[in-house]
Amino acid sequence: TTDLMDNYTVYFGHILSNSFYPVLQRAIGVGSAFEGWSPREQDVVYRVLIPMTPPRGHSFHLELDGAGQRHVRNFRVRVQLECTCTREQQAGDMLCFLHHPEEELRRNQDPSLLDTLCTGSYLDVQKTARWFYQLVRAIWPALPQSHNWHLVLLPSTRSCQFKVTNGRERFRIEMVFGVRRGDSDIFVSSQPGYAGTPSTLWLETYDVAEMKFFKHIARQAPPGSLHLRCLQFFTRLQLGFGFSTYTMKTIVMHLLNIIPVSQWCRRHFLRRLMDISERLLLSLEVKRLNHFIVGNQRLPEEITLPPDVQTAEPPNLFLRLVIDPVACSQGIGEYLDL
Repeated sequence: TTDLMDNYTVYFGHILSNSFYPVLQRAIGVGSAFEGWSPREQDVVYRVLIPMTPPRGHSFHLELDGAGQRHVRNFRVRVQLECTCTREQQAGDMLCFLHHPEEELRRNQDPSLLDTLCTGSYLDVQKTARWFYQLVRAIWPALPQSHNWHLVLLPSTRSCQFKVTNGRERFRIEMVFGVRRGDSDIFVSSQPGYAGTPSTLWLETYDVAEMKFFKHIARQAPPGSLHLRCLQFFTRLQLGFGFSTYTMKTIVMHLLNIIPVSQWCRRHFLRRLMDISERLLLSLEVKRLNHFIVGNQRLPEEITLPPDVQTAEPPNLFLRLVIDPVACSQGIGEYLDL
């Protein structure tokens, strides 16, 4: 998957070098497959996030949407035209979208990003996804993988999903795209949101920060560490129950942050499983499970957060238990069954 994405990145650069579409950076592998575990090994989805930066003559401005859902913050990516008159005089390779007559722009230059992938002044997720599909399909025949693999595009409105097969193996890949918040490891991305998410809303995602946390743990872990096995065990065990994979992942990340990784070896395996179980029960009883990234002051130094994310009150992933007493009693019952 990494080789395929690297090849795509090279061709993205060739094709888009003089365009006014977003500039695509190297893909970042995120999610369970790149963190080293998966709840269902026979059905792994390799998710990659492709950072986008503005093309020449454009800038991106992130605007927080006030009507966000409980556990996510939504942003809009406002696209603004920038004056390139000085650049044009120096390089002579483009006209200024702001100061050249429209007729001259129409005759001599491709449309701006505002006229292709935006709705109003805002970058549109669904238009961007359709553009990605066209790019992936058009570039595929030029890639070395196309000689031995078959590409099948899969339907999606907020990402680009496809599978590649060679008769013996099959890989499913999901490309999400996003804009980095400053110089941090937090992005606003095209990942699917709640039902009816408007196409101009981009969800704040912590996938890159979480992936970097697991890489940090992997560098410290002694040979034979079973911390990923513990997570895998519980995410498979809870299938069919009401506890999400992300709930179990959050609990394990919290425990990895306080229990030395040297104590996740084979002789501590049963104790760590009990720790996860007890942490789940305690969270159900107090009806609170803090988000791992937001507001966490104890993250490794290499994980960079924007100031508002670092100092925010951690969202409660179990807020529904506070609001709905039936859901709380049901959660306790499912824990006992588990």
